[in-house]
Amino acid sequence: MDWQGQKVAEQLMQLMLVIFAVVAFIAGYVLGSFQTMMLVYTAGVVVTSLITVPNWPFFNRNPMKWLDPNEAEKHPKPQPANSGPKKKTSKN
Repeated sequence: MDWQGQKVAEQLMQLMLVIFAVVAFIAGYVLGSFQTMMLVYTAGVVVTSLITVPNWPFFNRNPMKWLDPNEAEKHPKPQPANSGPKKKTSKN
């Protein structure tokens, strides 16, 4: 899953959970059943998880291009600059 796919999955998850929460509340209120409300919301969480957790192909539409290992060897990592020995200060 690429970065854009993660963003889409997160937005889709939030939207679906809110929609299922509203539907569950309305169903529970109309039927007067807390158990029905919880069952509808639990079903919504399961459906949301099945849609947003697996790495579906539509979440990988913008794959990142990784640097070729041979190219990486040609350009070594930058080293941190040393500014000389550090002096300790004492408090008196």
